Amino acid sequence: MKQQYSFVTVILLTIVTCGIYGYYFIYKATKDLNDLGGNDGGQMDPSMTILLTVVTCGFYQYYWYYKQGNRMQKLGAANEVKVDENGSSYLIWMILGVIVCGLGIYVAEYMFINNLNKLIEKYNMVQMGGMNQPQM
Repeated sequence: MKQQYSFVTVILLTIVTCGIYGYYFIYKATKDLNDLGGNDGGQMDPSMTILLTVVTCGFYQYYWYYKQGNRMQKLGAANEVKVDENGSSYLIWMILGVIVCGLGIYVAEYMFINNLNKLIEKYNMVQMGGMNQPQM
């Protein structure tokens, strides 16, 4: 079973650790989305994601949210999970966040975590359902 994320915990730990936990969240979310998506063609290497985010001074993170947001919307449609936002939604909120005192970044992060949790919940339900069925 995959563990769901708490928006408040992610934000607080990111602040307390001066941003280090934010990198861990991206790493872990990338691994989870790779597991959730299976062979959907959208896999990203978690270590490379962190490396590119650091090397580009955080700009790669915007691309990551965009790509993973689009991927989550496709996964939601394929698994009958309502995911309203796509990558463009996260990107717009993050760019607005830079302009408007950083608040838009928190909106994007909240939407992302909320949608990721919906997909994880569905994944866990399917996994638990598969474990309870008898082997033939």
